Amino acid sequence: MTTFLVIVHVAVCFFLIGVVLLQSGKGADMGATFGSSGSSSQSLFGAGGGSTFLTKLTASVAFIFMVTSLSLAYLSGRPSSSSIMSDVKAVAPVQQAPAAPVVPQEKAPVAPAQK
Repeated sequence: MTTFLVIVHVAVCFFLIGVVLLQSGKGADMGATFGSSGSSSQSLFGAGGGSTFLTKLTASVAFIFMVTSLSLAYLSGRPSSSSIMSDVKAVAPVQQAPAAPVVPQEKAPVAPAQK
């Protein structure tokens, strides 16, 4: 499931980049508005089409991008139910010989204090 979501997410990411690059910038409309032709002056203040097909496509692809991002974040935060070590048999611990009892040693003689 996660692998499929990652593939969809990367594909949507590249598609979103392409759709955004296909659109013309807002600055291009401003230059045409105040240019030498007087007929284009209504595009700034009048109804200039508002929302084009590319704008709606960009919003839709951005929504899909956000859904896949949130889904991947949710799936990565869940505790895993499987492990790569599930097929490995447990090895019994090696029995070690008991350690020899610790016998308290006598204290070393203290040297007399020198004057």
